[in-house]
Amino acid sequence: MELTKTEGQRFDKAVEIGLIISFAMVLIRFVNVFQEVLYSRYDLKKADNFKGRKVRTQLQFIRQIVVVTIIMLTAAAILLSFENLRKIGAGLLTGVGIGGIIIGFAAQSSLSNLLAGFQIAFTQPMRIDDGVVVEGEYGNVEEITLTYVVVKIWDQRRLVLPIRYFIEKPFQNWTRTTTELLGTAFFYLDFSIPIDQLRKEFNRLVESSPLWDKRVKVLQVTDMKERSVEVRTLASARNSSEAFDLRCYIRENIILFIQKNYPESFPKNRSEVTNNSSISITENTENLVRK
Repeated sequence: MELTKTEGQRFDKAVEIGLIISFAMVLIRFVNVFQEVLYSRYDLKKADNFKGRKVRTQLQFIRQIVVVTIIMLTAAAILLSFENLRKIGAGLLTGVGIGGIIIGFAAQSSLSNLLAGFQIAFTQPMRIDDGVVVEGEYGNVEEITLTYVVVKIWDQRRLVLPIRYFIEKPFQNWTRTTTELLGTAFFYLDFSIPIDQLRKEFNRLVESSPLWDKRVKVLQVTDMKERSVEVRTLASARNSSEAFDLRCYIRENIILFIQKNYPESFPKNRSEVTNNSSISITENTENLVRK
C-alpha cells in the first residue's frame, strides 16, 4: 500500500519530530548519567565531605539550567520544522528582548529567585547537606532548585523557602567551611559544687566517648548568678549530628554524676530565720489569739 504525498509528508514530519525529541531525551539522559558519576565520586557519607557538598551544589544548579535549555531548544526546533509555526519557533530563540522585558515585569519574583540561585550556586553561602538554622529550625540543606531550597528538619519535616531568602536574610550555617563543630552544655549548680571533681568526671566522660574527635574539651565556670554558678562544658565533634549527640551524652552523665555524689549541689533557695523574727512571729500569734 503506497502512501499519498500528503501522508508521506506527515509521516516524514512525525519521524523528524520523533528524532528531535529522542535526541533531546538522549542529551538529558547523558546529563543525568554525568551527574550520577560525579555524585558517586563525591560521596556525602564521607567524614570530610566539604568538597563533595561544594561540587554537588554547583552541579545540581547547572544540571537544572542545562535541562531547561535543552527543553526550550527542542520546543523551538519542533516549531521551526513547521512553516506555519516557524515565526513562533524563531520567536523563542530571538524574542529575548521584548519578551524578556514583559516576563520581567510579570514575574519579578521568579527572576529574582533565579538570579539568587546563580549567586548561591557559585558564591555558595550554603551547600547541599550543610547544617543550617533558619526560622528557628535546625536542619540540613536537602535540595536547591532554580527557585526554592528544601531544608530537611531534624525531625524529618521539610522547610521549603524561596531561594532569595538566603540572600536577603541572615541565617546560621554550621558547616560553612568545615563539618567540625564545638558542642556546649550549660549547668546551673549550687556554689558548693566541687569544680575540680566535676572537671575530672567531664574529662573522663569525653575521653571515653567515640563521638569526641580529640580536639577540644573544656569545663569552665562562666558566670555567677544570685543563687547558682554557671558551668559550661565545651567538646568538639566531627559533624553537627555527632556534636548534638555528644552534648546530650555530657548532660545526661554529668547530671547522673551529681545526683550520685553531690546531690546537695543542685540549685536551692536558702532562707534564714533569726531569733528576732521568731519572737515577732510569736507576738503576732498571741495578739491574734487574744483578738
